[in-house]
Amino acid sequence: MTILQTAIPDVLVLKPRVCVDSRGYFIETYSEQRYRDCGMTCRFVQDNESQSAKGVLRGLHYQVPPYAQAKLVRVIRGAVLDVAVDIRRGSPTFGKYVAERLSAENKQQLFIPQGFAHGFLVLEDDTIFSYKCDNYYTPSHERGIRWDDPAIGIPWATLDVPFILSEKDKRQPCLADAEVFE
Repeated sequence: MTILQTAIPDVLVLKPRVCVDSRGYFIETYSEQRYRDCGMTCRFVQDNESQSAKGVLRGLHYQVPPYAQAKLVRVIRGAVLDVAVDIRRGSPTFGKYVAERLSAENKQQLFIPQGFAHGFLVLEDDTIFSYKCDNYYTPSHERGIRWDDPAIGIPWATLDVPFILSEKDKRQPCLADAEVFE
């Protein structure tokens, strides 16, 4: 596995080794020991998967302590623009983001530690997105930030279809008004 640093050192791009032959491919998508050796000390307790059409924008979501979540995300089919925003007040990268294209083709994963809001824009129809979380989903601790907050300035991809957002995501506060990590 190759680990690539991003503009925010705590957010990592992971490129697993892919074994390809005439039958197809094999990939180890997670090994607790291997990932621990790479510095990821969280223990994942929940796996989630979503299927979405092109243009779906999910996020920016997070949970506040004591139910904050680190995530290890990847695309099984299709492609997304995946975004992590640092919401740790006092961090030198507070309000900054990392954006990575994740796809079934490149098989890359993104590790998003606790203290980050997360979202993604689906770039291809019938995309399947998978993620591991190190804490359970707890609705009472779920929060969000507006996907188009000008203070963050995420350059979402231009698509030939309109963005599709949930009603909840349309109403999220901007970062300046959001509950963040102290």
